[in-house]
Amino acid sequence: MLEFLRSYHFVYNLLIVAFSILVTLLCIPSILHVARARHLYDDVGHFRKQHDHGIPRLGGVAIFVSFTITVLLFIDKSLPISYLLTACIILFAMGLKDDLSGVNSSTKFMIQFVVAAILVIPGDIRISSMYGVFNITALPYIPSIILSILVIMLIINSFNLIDGIDGLAATTGIIANSTFAALFIYMNKYELAAISLAMVGAVAGFLRFNITPAKIFMGDTGALLIGLVSAVMAIRFIELSKVSTVKLPFIYTAPALIVAVLIGPVFDTLRVFTIRLLNKKSPFDADRNHIHHRMLKMGLTHLQTTLVLACLNLVSIVMVLVLSNLNNSWLIVLIFLLSISFNGMVTYFIRSKKDEALVVRNFSD
Repeated sequence: MLEFLRSYHFVYNLLIVAFSILVTLLCIPSILHVARARHLYDDVGHFRKQHDHGIPRLGGVAIFVSFTITVLLFIDKSLPISYLLTACIILFAMGLKDDLSGVNSSTKFMIQFVVAAILVIPGDIRISSMYGVFNITALPYIPSIILSILVIMLIINSFNLIDGIDGLAATTGIIANSTFAALFIYMNKYELAAISLAMVGAVAGFLRFNITPAKIFMGDTGALLIGLVSAVMAIRFIELSKVSTVKLPFIYTAPALIVAVLIGPVFDTLRVFTIRLLNKKSPFDADRNHIHHRMLKMGLTHLQTTLVLACLNLVSIVMVLVLSNLNNSWLIVLIFLLSISFNGMVTYFIRSKKDEALVVRNFSD
C-alpha cells in the first residue's frame, strides 16, 4: 500500500502531515491529564516566565511520539535514518529529565556534543563545502567535522532559547521544516521531504494547544527535537545542492538560504551570547534579553510577537530567493543586516516607550 502511495507524491506527503497531526492531537489530552494528576507544571515563579499560572511543559513528548511513529511507518527503510532516530531518542531522554527535574548546563552540552558527533562521524551528516563563503570552498575532513558539530549544537540550542512565549518555537519549526520539505520536493528527494513533513505535522498538532492562551508547553523535549531535525535537514540540503541535477537558482545559494530559514533563532542566540560576554557574564546565564522578551516590553502580545517574527523569517527567505543572482557572502550579509535593523527598531520603540512613561510619571508628580 505504501509503495503505491509513494508514486503519488502529493497524496503521500499529505497523508504524512495528516497522520502526524492526528497522533499529536491524540497524545496531548492524555499528557495534560497525567500532568494535572501528578502536578507536573512549569515553574511559575521563575523570573523568565510569562504566565501567572502553572502550565504543563510535556508537549514535547507528543511531538517526539508523533514524529518517531510517522518516520518509522512512512519513511523508506532504504534511507539511513538510524542515526537520526538514535540522536532523537538520546535528546528526548535528556529533555524529558530536564522538563521534570532539571539538568545542569554542562551535562546538556556534553549530551548535545555526543548527539552531534553521532550524526557527523558515523552518520556522515556534515558540511563538506562552504560554496565560496569567505572564499572557502571544499573543507578538509577534520574542519568539516568540527564545523558540522558546532552548527548542529548551535541550531539545537537556538530553538531551545526561543521557546519563551506561546507559539514562537513551534511556528518557527513549522516554517523551517516546511521550507526544507518544499526544497527537497523540488530536488526530487521525497524521503527527506517526508522527514521534514513528519516534523511539520507533529508540531502543527502541538500548536493547536500552544497558541495563546497556551494549555501546554513543548519544554526542552520538544524544542531540542525540532532543533535537531532542522539542523540535520539544513546540512543535508547544503550537501545535496552540490550534486543536484535540478539546476534551480536556489541550489547555488544553499548556504544563504539555510541562514535565511534559521535566522530567527540563530541570530537571537548569537546576539544574546555576545551581549552576555561583553557584560562579562556567562553566555549561558538566563535573562530576559531575547528578542521575544523585548517585543513584549514594547506592548505586543504573545500572538503578535510570534506573527511579526514569523513574517521577518519569511521575508528573509523570500529575499534570498528573489536575489539568488547574488553570491552567498553578500546574501548572508544582507540577511544579518535585516535582522540587525529589525533589532534596532525594537530597541528604538522600547526606549521611546520608557521615555513616554517617564514623562507621564514626571507630569503626574
